[in-house]
Amino acid sequence: MQPSRLPAFDPNQASPEQRAVLDEILSGPRGNLNGPFLGWIHHPELAQHAQRLGAVCRYRTGLPLRLSELAILVTAARWRSQAEWYIHHPIALEAGLPAETAESIRTGRVPVFEQDDDALVHAFASELYDQRRVSDATYGKAVERFGLAATVGLTGLLGYYAMVAMTLNVFGMRGDGQTALPFEE
Repeated sequence: MQPSRLPAFDPNQASPEQRAVLDEILSGPRGNLNGPFLGWIHHPELAQHAQRLGAVCRYRTGLPLRLSELAILVTAARWRSQAEWYIHHPIALEAGLPAETAESIRTGRVPVFEQDDDALVHAFASELYDQRRVSDATYGKAVERFGLAATVGLTGLLGYYAMVAMTLNVFGMRGDGQTALPFEE
């Protein structure tokens, strides 16, 4: 679905810089342009750096996919990002996140967690979004449980997906095939 605030983008009319970004995205682990890329493509240098950062944040955080997707859903709910939720909700469920947990996050309730790691990632993300900091206790638990590199990866993932949510929200972007909205506008 073409975003309403952006001019139509025709890949056949792409500049060499835009073509390079498109080719890298389409040949990488994503393999599609679903998400913020059709917004960022209007600034090819930003698009190139952002999509490379995104590949690290999404695929190489050092956390299991379930935990990364949980953090993305917390971000999508906090930003009420329609496309981000639409794209990542099924991935999170497939990665093992319980549907009840996802629904609690979507509606702004604190989930009842079945796994301690899920509760820790939710607490970390919630503290960061609510307090703009993470408490010493939560930080210490994250480093002890996941290691320093994965805690840095989690922090980067939360920042990256906040930027994704901002892009999707500013330009009114929707996911490919999205017809229903998980959040009120």
